Amino acid sequence: MNSATVRNLLVRGMLAGLAAGVLALVVAYLLGEPNVDKAISFEDAHSHEHEMEVVSRSLQSTAGLATGVLVYGVAFGGIAALAYCFALGRVGRFGPRATALLLSGCALLAVYVVPFLKYPANPPSVGNPDTIGKRTTLYFLMMLLSVLLAVAATILGKRLAPTVGTWWATVAAVAAFVVVIGLAYEFLPVINEVPKDFPATLLWRFRLSALAIQTVMWTGFGLLFGELAERLLNPKPATAASRRAVPASH
Repeated sequence: MNSATVRNLLVRGMLAGLAAGVLALVVAYLLGEPNVDKAISFEDAHSHEHEMEVVSRSLQSTAGLATGVLVYGVAFGGIAALAYCFALGRVGRFGPRATALLLSGCALLAVYVVPFLKYPANPPSVGNPDTIGKRTTLYFLMMLLSVLLAVAATILGKRLAPTVGTWWATVAAVAAFVVVIGLAYEFLPVINEVPKDFPATLLWRFRLSALAIQTVMWTGFGLLFGELAERLLNPKPATAASRRAVPASH
């Protein structure tokens, strides 16, 4: 793949990430923000300390939310596009659309779902401020480990395929990934700082909304980027009618 094609795919990946970010922003505003407001109300009702807001809640839930989600979408869209350039043709006989959707599904699983199951998202009123550094480090460690293991599982599957066939190579790669991730879940520290009186339903809805935002983001990206990549890599030949419509040059 030449540099011009990589550059074009990178631009399309960032545009697809921006569009997917808009979809995720709608979900975040409609599903996520009401739960955040309820969590903040719970915190205010049970806290004796009232700090002055540096940034108003209305600004956080509108411009702040939009900025964060859209920047996230563009950044990860660009990274995913570069990964797509490497993966295309190396992960099986998939076309541009299928490869984009497969890559998005793997990214959702490795970048978000696997770390989420170990260290799920919590609303603002949950968590000790003194441990935020530790919690952030552990989360990103889990994310990095998940991504590296996903890459290693893919390589393992490719090397086993000529010997045992594609089906059993895939089964073995997935099983190895699950086993090592399970060991990581077992040995990495457990963090549970949810207050005993925090509403379980609110916590459940907040975490579901966080998962929904990421699912919409990566599904939307896979579909949008796959279509853009398909049009770039496999352009449709001009039809006879369109050729007749183009005036001949003299």
